Amino acid sequence: MLVPDPKVVRELLTRYAALRIAQAERERPATARELADVSYTLCVMTGTTDIHDAVAAADALLLALAAEPDEESGLSLAV
Repeated sequence: MLVPDPKVVRELLTRYAALRIAQAERERPATARELADVSYTLCVMTGTTDIHDAVAAADALLLALAAEPDEESGLSLAV
């Protein structure tokens, strides 16, 4: 199974959260479209069909990767 790049996953989660906040503060068509795009991308990257499942899967992926030591340095990704 392919594992998404943790940096990209973090960026998407951050963007998703920022867009949710922006949309809650003031609904705009452009923000809604971008939120839909980011949501779709998160779903594809995590192999899910629901954004709530995608966020949970992305969080679990990042948590699992943070616990694994880096092969080159032997350090955890969380360091």
